Amino acid sequence: MSVGRGNYRYVPPKPPIWFSPAWCAGLGAVIGFLIAAGDRTLMLPLLLVFAVAFALLALTCAQLFRSTLLARAICLAVLFAVGLLFFGFSQGVALGIVGIVLGGLSKWLSSGNYRLPIPPYASAGQVLWFYAFRGICAAIFLFLVVPIIILVPLSFNQEPYFSFTPGMLALDADAFSLRWYWDILKNGMVAPEAVEGWWQDVWHNAQWVRSIKNSFLVGIFATILSTCLGTLAAIGLSRSEMPWRRPIMALLISPMIVPLVITASGLFFFFSQVNLAKTYLGLILAHAALGTPFVIITVTATLVGFDRSLTRASANLGAGPIETFFKVQMPLILPGVISGALFAFITSFDEVVVVLQLADVRQRTIPRQMFSGLREQISPTILAVATILVIISILLLTTVELLRRRSERLRGISPG
Repeated sequence: MSVGRGNYRYVPPKPPIWFSPAWCAGLGAVIGFLIAAGDRTLMLPLLLVFAVAFALLALTCAQLFRSTLLARAICLAVLFAVGLLFFGFSQGVALGIVGIVLGGLSKWLSSGNYRLPIPPYASAGQVLWFYAFRGICAAIFLFLVVPIIILVPLSFNQEPYFSFTPGMLALDADAFSLRWYWDILKNGMVAPEAVEGWWQDVWHNAQWVRSIKNSFLVGIFATILSTCLGTLAAIGLSRSEMPWRRPIMALLISPMIVPLVITASGLFFFFSQVNLAKTYLGLILAHAALGTPFVIITVTATLVGFDRSLTRASANLGAGPIETFFKVQMPLILPGVISGALFAFITSFDEVVVVLQLADVRQRTIPRQMFSGLREQISPTILAVATILVIISILLLTTVELLRRRSERLRGISPG
């Protein structure tokens, strides 16, 4: 403990001199294993070389440099030079980034600051599990996210390949292009090089643009329908006097539980009997059925903290049920309603199984067009479209999270 003007600050004990080099050697072994890229003849030598090199760098930074910034700079320069000399420019840049991490890690471990987030009485095993658990979570997160992130640079490939070319790995500017993003507009056009009437040609004939229009048309109307139905159902199910609440809730959210292929097949046979198959209306109704459970669950969760005395007070003051709903209840549950609507829109925008069975060529949505592109004409345009969809999904999910926090603040659950 250190004392300053009556304030106590915990100063963690410094670990043994070998502690920081040992853990950094483990990081170096992992880096060497990855650089070997599955080559068994290089795997063990690179693993040992990088383990020893990282241990020496960590020991040097811990013993010779007081500043963490200087330690990062030294490790960055050394590893960038090694990568540039033996592997190439892009590998040098990657190793330089690892060097920044190594410099900070070596100073953090050698100073004992890794114990600051943990109670002083924690044992070594508890400290190890504290960071191991977070490491496991980070590994799972990377396992889920990396396949999505890797689509972004591949969508800028100049060549019609689904893999990184040597020019891309060397960060050659000529190896990158926006050609596949332009192909979203030009694919299917009658006269791609024409100047007059270019936009009309794109709007009416481009395959991907038609799919985008269909996705937004179906998604918007399905979202409106599912939001109205889901909100009304959630309000009814949240009332204590509602009979058979649990069976009705289970029935309404069954589209989330029943395998989508079964739901799509049932909808196809039913819609075929009423002439709704292969129509926009049938597709909108099907997507509304899939999105309604998300609205019900989200709005129901919002209504958990709703104060029922507000509706009773509104009724005592002479307001009718409709006026009470729009002026009292709706403003308070609006974040939950919007969140449910966004989930319903994402469900419709990304759905492909129902579209495969219910839609024809005129109702092709973006996922259906991507599915056809993988089977009929393999083109990196699919990667460009996937990148745009990832960005849209991130923006929508960020909006959902902001609305969730606002809803918690309105209900007094979260102080911030």
